[in-house]
Parts: sequence; structure tokens; C-alpha cells
Amino acid sequence: MDFNMKKLASDAGIFFTRAVQFTEEKFGQAEKTELDAHFENLLARADSTKNWTERILRQTEVLLQPNPSARVEEFLYEKLDRKVPSRVTNGELLAQYMAEAASELGPDTPYGKTLIKVSEAEKRLGAAERDFIHTASLSFLTPLRNFLEGDWKTISKERRLLQNRRLDLDACKARLKKAKAAEAKATCEGDTVPDFQETRPRNYILSASASALWNDEVDKAEQELRVAQTEFDRQAEVTRLLLEGISSTHVNHLRCLHEFVKSQTTYYAQCYRHMLDLQKQLGRFPGTFVGTIEPASPPLSSTSPTTTAATMPVVPTATGLAPPEEAALCLEEVAPPASGTRKARVLYDYEAADSSELALLADELITVYSLPGMDPDWLIGERGNKKGKVPVTYLELLS
Repeated sequence: MDFNMKKLASDAGIFFTRAVQFTEEKFGQAEKTELDAHFENLLARADSTKNWTERILRQTEVLLQPNPSARVEEFLYEKLDRKVPSRVTNGELLAQYMAEAASELGPDTPYGKTLIKVSEAEKRLGAAERDFIHTASLSFLTPLRNFLEGDWKTISKERRLLQNRRLDLDACKARLKKAKAAEAKATCEGDTVPDFQETRPRNYILSASASALWNDEVDKAEQELRVAQTEFDRQAEVTRLLLEGISSTHVNHLRCLHEFVKSQTTYYAQCYRHMLDLQKQLGRFPGTFVGTIEPASPPLSSTSPTTTAATMPVVPTATGLAPPEEAALCLEEVAPPASGTRKARVLYDYEAADSSELALLADELITVYSLPGMDPDWLIGERGNKKGKVPVTYLELLS
């Protein structure tokens, strides 16, 4: 118990000394040891990394889970070390409602059949979204969260310790400065009784001369200063190494960012394929309403050769062409015009809906041209001895 009381008193004395030093620094009454410019730059970069990592983490969580209540629930499960329950995505819930509506309104009606097809597509979209959220959480959110909860806490702890070591060092410098001033004064004035208000209380021998007492006080202050300087230098080196490790953190976060982009690209590619398949299926349903797409630009023959397709194209309807059977027959008999043919690079895979269309593979080169009266959203494509209609939105026209 006596040992604990001594330690408690010692800790209280150290805390009081640091508080006094800190307060005097704030009021400009004490000198402060400044860190070098490189160290300050490392501190600023670490703080900036921490702040932006927190912002990116929070916004990515909002992107993956827009519902704030669900995010709070998942956070509580993680803190309690419990498995987060599986949650139905919005797409899967919509698919369930559509399937139930089709069952009640009549699965054999055109509307019911369409509802069933769309519900199947929405279910696949929901499953793709679930996979994307899981992959993004593991490959991107988890490393960011580990940095904030692991590495950054270690850096913050060492920085606080460095701050305490600096306060101790500056307090020792202040005591040594006061002791030397008092020693010089005592030497000039002769033997005087030390002013115990200016320095820490010591068990001095009152019969000794004041000059000798102040010499002892200066020696002790110098010894304490050497110890404090050694501890400060050691702690500064430890903190410097941790701060320089932020560069490795940036490399790790860069790799995680590439993984996030890859998972996001895969997710949107899956969504695009599912919706493209759905659109083709709906176009083949008898009695299904299919809206036409109004051309938003002049015919292809007058557009610039550098015109490219949209990133996520919509398959247009061939409203200006003959029925598939007649079109196939006509295409075999029609020769390409003497001028007006162009080369085109295929941007995406395309599956022919019928015999009048030409199946496409991404990145292949084909010859395209237009016929009089054709829908401007379609062209005639040739590859070897094969010929058929191709959608413009799948092509990048070349010179």
C-alpha cells in the first residue's frame, strides 16, 4: 500500500509538472522544443491520411448500404462480435413482389408473363448486388477500418507519449535555467539561503553554504535534463518510424482501391448483361409493348468518324426494317454501296436476336454501311461472307 501511495504521488507530481509547463507554453511564458520540418510534414500527412480515410470509409458505407438504420445495426453486430444477419436486397424484394403480383393477376397474361421475366431479372440483379457488397466490404472497407482501428491508434498513442516526453524535457530545461540563475545570484551575494519557491523542494543540509547547495541543484537538474533528452530522442525516433510507415499504408490502400474498382466493374457488367438479356426476352414476347427510340443525332453518314457509342447502350428496335424473314432474304441479295462503307470496332458482345442480325464479339473489326430508308440506330454489318443488321450503340466507327 505504501508503494502504491508513493507511485501515486510521483505520478501526480509528474502530471502537475506537465500541466504547468503546458499552461506556461500556451501563455508564452515558457520555451517550447520545436520539431524539425520533416517531422512536422510527417505529422501533417498522417493527420490528412486519417481524416480522408474516415471520410472515404463513411461514404463507401453509405454507397453500399444507403439505409442508416441498417448501418447502425451492422455496426452494433460488429462491436458485439456477432455475425450480421443476411439482409434481403431491394432488388430481391422487388422481384418477390413482382412474382406475387404475376401469380395473382394471372401468369398466362402478357402482363403476368412480363412480370415474371422482370422479377427473375431483378432477382439476379439483387444477387449481384449482394456479391458486390460482400466483395467490396472485404477488399476495401475492412483494410480501411483496420488502419483506423489498429495502425492509427498505435500512432496516436506514440504521439501522445512523445508530447509528454517533450513537456518533461522542456520542464527540465526550465528548472536548469532557474537553478543556474539562482547559483549565479548566490555566488555574487555570498552565502544565502536558497529560495525554495524557485526550484523543487530538496532535502538540503541547512548548514551548507548556499553556493554549494545551488551547485548540487544544478548538477541534479543537468542529470535530469540528460535523462529527459535521451527519452525524448528515443520516443521521437519511434514516432518517426511509425509516421514514415504511412507510405506503406498508401500503397496498401491503393491496392485495395484497385480491388474495389474491379468488383464495381464486375457488378455493373453483370447488371448490364442481365438487363440486356431481359430486354431481348421482352422484345420476343407476342403482344409486348416496345417503345421506339427517337434518333438524337443526324444519320450516321453525316456524323464524325470519331463518334463513339454510349457506355451502357440500349438495344434499339428495328422499326425501319422489314420483318426478319424478308430482311434476311433482302440482305443476301443487297450488295454494299460503292462508297459509304466504313470500318467499325465492336465495343460489346452482341447476341443476334434472329437470322437477320449479325452476332458480334467485343474488339473485332467489321465493315458497316447504311441502306436507304434504314433506321439510323441500325447498320448493315459484314464479316467475311456473313452479313446482318447490327446496332449502332455497340460500335465505334473508325475512318
